[in-house]
Amino acid sequence: MSRLVVDSSIAIKWFVSEDDSDGALDLRDRHRLEAPHLLIAECVNAFWKLARRGQLSTDEAVLACQGLGLSEVALKDMTGLSVQAGAMAIAFDRPAYDCFFLALSVAEDLPYVTADLSLVRKLRAAKFDEAEVLTLAEAAALTA
Repeated sequence: MSRLVVDSSIAIKWFVSEDDSDGALDLRDRHRLEAPHLLIAECVNAFWKLARRGQLSTDEAVLACQGLGLSEVALKDMTGLSVQAGAMAIAFDRPAYDCFFLALSVAEDLPYVTADLSLVRKLRAAKFDEAEVLTLAEAAALTA
């Protein structure tokens, strides 16, 4: 099994039916996934927003939070990533939250998988080459 860094745009798809949810589930089943601890806060916040909008019931949101806590994603400390994440946020004009996942990918020398296509486009336009950045569709082609 190969190791990959994933962000919350991928993890949310494990619990909420969205486009490419099957691909996200397959990725989780075929690879060892890593993320900064921030993944938990971002996903729980997303589940809250979906419940607030009526797109998830309260029970569904709570179950998603429980499932996230049981997922086998290796959660990594963020402390050592803050300088690089901050520099990336400024350089790419992206929220620092996004850049913690990218900084982990660089620090661990692992491919970074995201469903955030605008982030992928921005990084590719900037010719970012410190880490391999993959869309979910591209990651689906990886062998485990």
